[in-house]
Amino acid sequence: MKRARQPDPSPDTIAADLMLALGQFVRRLRSEANPHELNLSQMGALARLERQGPATTADLARMEAMKPQSMKVILAGLEEDGLVERRPHPSDGRQILFVLTASGAEERRRRSVAKREWMMAALATFQPEELRALEAAIPLISRLGNLPSDDSA
Repeated sequence: MKRARQPDPSPDTIAADLMLALGQFVRRLRSEANPHELNLSQMGALARLERQGPATTADLARMEAMKPQSMKVILAGLEEDGLVERRPHPSDGRQILFVLTASGAEERRRRSVAKREWMMAALATFQPEELRALEAAIPLISRLGNLPSDDSA
């Protein structure tokens, strides 16, 4: 006896379900690694400085797709907490660069370790076939995240 062919999945349904699942996952991961409650914008600025090095307020605002005035407020808070510091720009005396401090780098490292530890403990509860399914989905999720932007949307 032949099994009836399942209809192709609807991209609309998959999009809604995937966005919900990824949103829940990201919120959970963030809560596990963020007991001091830095907001997403603050964590984004720290991550940019860690990955790309010193940057001006305008450069960080552009990278994070926000207004320079908003980034200025974020950097002021991070500076007050000792996570970033100001340095003179090497070639333009009118500009200031923001740099991750040792405390800022330690905070990023601590959060990364906390996320990884939570993820490993969570994955330890999965069955081998579930782990294989997750592993198989990684390239697809990565591909979604690396698709070119559609500026017309």
